[in-house]
Amino acid sequence: MAKQIIHSKDAPEAIGPYSQAVMMNGMLFVSGQIAIDRASGEILDDNITQETHQVMKNLEAILSEADMSFDNIVKCSIFIKDMGQFSDINECYAAYFKNEPPARETVEVARLPKDVNVEISCIAVK
Repeated sequence: MAKQIIHSKDAPEAIGPYSQAVMMNGMLFVSGQIAIDRASGEILDDNITQETHQVMKNLEAILSEADMSFDNIVKCSIFIKDMGQFSDINECYAAYFKNEPPARETVEVARLPKDVNVEISCIAVK
């Protein structure tokens, strides 16, 4: 099976030389998403909860384009600028996984693209 590039018009355009997601053998590899609002092009970062919700909405748009949902995610990677915001990010993130949450790691980093506070990528399986 050949790889398929997944592109959602409801998620922000890639800000570099990468695809929003790539499907291969029933597995979807979603690039890290930040809190860019597709409609305005603005980064929504008034507070960490709003920022995390926007990241999750962007992931959801890409999953939907591949006919998947949060239930298909098997692994997430979360990159945050301040581990002190972990509990707020975690609370928001948990709301999207009502059933069985995926495996994941959360890593504090020095800096993220566009100086955002959180970036999340995932792997989903059909």
